[in-house]
Amino acid sequence: MFDSIDDWLIIAVVAGILFYGSSKIPQLAHSLGRSVGEFKKGRIEVEKEIRADQAQSATNAPGPTSPAR
Repeated sequence: MFDSIDDWLIIAVVAGILFYGSSKIPQLAHSLGRSVGEFKKGRIEVEKEIRADQAQSATNAPGPTSPAR
C-alpha cells in the first residue's frame, strides 16, 4: 500500500498541514532550510581545517632517515 517514498511524503505533508496549519508550513520550511545551510557551512569549515592540518603535517613531516650505524 505504501511502498514508495512518494506515498510517505504525501502523508507527511498532509499530517503537517493538519498539525501545524497551512500558515505555519512556510515558516517551518524556512527554518529547516536555514538549519541545513548552517550545517553545510559548518561541515565545509571543518573540512577546510582538516585539509589545512593535513597539509601542515605533510610539510612538517621528517624526511627519510638513514639507517643507524
